[in-house]
Amino acid sequence: MYEGWPAGSSAGRGGGELVAHGTSMISTILNMWKIKELRQRLLFTFGLLAVYRIGSFVPTPGIDPSQLHRFTGGLGGGLMNMMDLFTGGNLSNVTIFALGVMPYISASIIIQLMTSVIPTLERLSREGEGGRRKINQYTRYGTIIVCVIQAVMLGKSLYQAQVNLIQNPILFVFVLTIALTAGTTFVMWLGEQITSRGIGNGISLIITAGIVSRMPTAARMMWTLYGVGSADDTRATWQAVVLLVMFVAVVAGVIFVIQGQRRIPVQYAKRVASGGRVVGGASTYLPLRVNQAGVIPIIFASSIMIIPDALAKYMPDSWGVVKQAVEWCSHSGDGYMWLYAAAIILFCYFYTAITFNPVQIADDFKKNGAFIPGIRPGKPTAEFLEHTMVRITTAGAIFLAVIAVVPMIVSQRLNIPYLIASFLGGTGLLIVVGVMLDTMQQVEAHLLMRHYDGFMKQGKLRGRY
Repeated sequence: MYEGWPAGSSAGRGGGELVAHGTSMISTILNMWKIKELRQRLLFTFGLLAVYRIGSFVPTPGIDPSQLHRFTGGLGGGLMNMMDLFTGGNLSNVTIFALGVMPYISASIIIQLMTSVIPTLERLSREGEGGRRKINQYTRYGTIIVCVIQAVMLGKSLYQAQVNLIQNPILFVFVLTIALTAGTTFVMWLGEQITSRGIGNGISLIITAGIVSRMPTAARMMWTLYGVGSADDTRATWQAVVLLVMFVAVVAGVIFVIQGQRRIPVQYAKRVASGGRVVGGASTYLPLRVNQAGVIPIIFASSIMIIPDALAKYMPDSWGVVKQAVEWCSHSGDGYMWLYAAAIILFCYFYTAITFNPVQIADDFKKNGAFIPGIRPGKPTAEFLEHTMVRITTAGAIFLAVIAVVPMIVSQRLNIPYLIASFLGGTGLLIVVGVMLDTMQQVEAHLLMRHYDGFMKQGKLRGRY
């Protein structure tokens, strides 16, 4: 045994611990299926996700597949590529689930922003479960409206792509709008059923299923590029190794930042209740997440950055310098990546400022007799929380910007398809990692409530329960 390692120490029996950990993981997975309620929830979730994937092969009426590439062949970056990523390729194939849950996401963001500026919605958000149900109902109505608008725009674009094949464009757009709206409504219902009767967040799992469904295509592309018989086997092998190492490093970084939080200690003052009992005096903490805004800033930035592409397409050449500036900002221009990163950072601050209200938190602390040690209640507490949140948001915003542009850099520098590079960062990877962590936490809670060991023996995931 290596000198300095005591007999029986953990360092000296690392191999045995690895075997034990692997056995523990297998037993944990088996325990998941021993709990009847958890087993039913998992099977229900897998069943509805299978229904969603089966529906992804149902074509939309009036679409000619042979002419479809004239519209979908140009899907690259921007909002259209992000929508196709969220729908698992349904948009590029124009199936009945072509719009996926993007209208629901757009409506949710709009309602959330309106909640911060409309007093009526703000009061509803504070009314507990009844208020949340009302807001969810408004979100469903908003989803239908957004879906109709997006379906009409998509129908007009498809009509232009196959104009010689459509005799009645009005009827075509009408039928397409009905089909896509019904498909999105059904997907939204599937997500709500998974949330209430399955495991995990239904909408997020549906998005994740769509993203993961493109992994076999990306793997096949990667094998074609770097498999045996490529032009330069040695160079291809090293490039493939670099991509795999980058993937592991990016996933580890995403997990680290998603789980990262600044815990602000909070102390509750002691007080004497009726009967002379002393209550209060408990200590807890206020968790401030590093990535408070999630993937919403990337969605916002992608929606904004699609505007230069549209302007450059219809702007006449006589505009000269103005058109050159717009083209420089477009997806094919040199400035797109820098402006995209800057927009993500800006929206991180904007969205965090809307969703995080330090003044309200300070007031709630004061009403409940809570305080941050070393900070006076009231305005000083609000200023401390705001200052702390700004510093944390800076790190989270820079992280989001780097993750968002990594696929573009890899795709350009290594000259590989964007579909392969998209799994090295961007919105898709953030969503998949975040949803998997959230789902594991819910499974962990079911296991621990029934005295089974969870996935984690220690660490943040187990420490939450």
